[in-house]
Amino acid sequence: MTTIALDAMGGDHGVAPAVKAAAQVSQRPGTSVLLIGDEPALRSELRRHKYDPASLVIHHTPEWVSMDDSPKAALKAKPNASILMGAKLVAAGEADALVSAGNTGAGILACCEHFKKLPGVPRTALATVYPTEQRRGEISDPFSLILDVGATLHATADDLVGFAHMGAVYAACVSRNPNPRVALLSNGREPHKGPPEVVEAHRRLAASGRINFIGNIEGVDVPRGVADVVVTSGFTGNVVLKMLEGISETVMELGRYAYRNKLTWRLGMMMLQGGITQLKALTDWRQYGGAPILGFDKLFIKAHGRSNWRAIANAMKVAQKAVDADLCATIDAQLTP
Repeated sequence: MTTIALDAMGGDHGVAPAVKAAAQVSQRPGTSVLLIGDEPALRSELRRHKYDPASLVIHHTPEWVSMDDSPKAALKAKPNASILMGAKLVAAGEADALVSAGNTGAGILACCEHFKKLPGVPRTALATVYPTEQRRGEISDPFSLILDVGATLHATADDLVGFAHMGAVYAACVSRNPNPRVALLSNGREPHKGPPEVVEAHRRLAASGRINFIGNIEGVDVPRGVADVVVTSGFTGNVVLKMLEGISETVMELGRYAYRNKLTWRLGMMMLQGGITQLKALTDWRQYGGAPILGFDKLFIKAHGRSNWRAIANAMKVAQKAVDADLCATIDAQLTP
């Protein structure tokens, strides 16, 4: 039985999506849920859903960190915050992984406080998947992985090399890609292009032989699916991720505008409806759940703050797959000299 600790507080939509997701997941064979938050509010919402009471337990805490809170100040003022409690329970072995749609900074700090960094990891990384064109070979997964996307502002060569190895392990274990192509994001494909830390990381990864390193890629290659794992600093990764989200939302909005404003455009949109529906499904972050923090001895999956119940349930599914694959131990083995 795998137990997933779910921080039910702090998301943009209150406790309702988390409670519904917990109720649904509790009915899956082999999975139990430790639902963390304000018990009266959680029980009130839980009455609206069918769930397995043998596989869903509530851990009460009256405190939580909101999206607008300063993470460091909030955790100091609220020692019983739900995200802190979740990390503490996972560290104590009462759950196998933590999932939250709450404040990202608070989640990272909670993990830093209660989890241990793996010995070979220079710095932890927040990773996420993004939609791409159909990729070459036998891999049917339409998503690639990018890391870091926000856990660290600047990355050294050591950090980038660590991110590359952790990303390769995650893609192999969770995305079921046995030989993922790993690339560094730079301003040119040549080995000497980019800042010193990227050039040095390129040299070391090319000499390693332990992962399928394909060299540098440029920004234009990211949505094309040239690489299965894209490695960069947290600042650049976060900018790229937000840009990709913005492009997909803009494309859908342009489609709605065209449909509303001209009959000929409307007819054209109707003819393209199948492709548009497929594009919308591909670029919808709700279907792929959450982003893992890689490099700790325990698992944390961060769901989007705007997550509905299905997105949170998918984040819990990602956590389940990572536990089943023994992700943390596999990363530890990969980074052990």
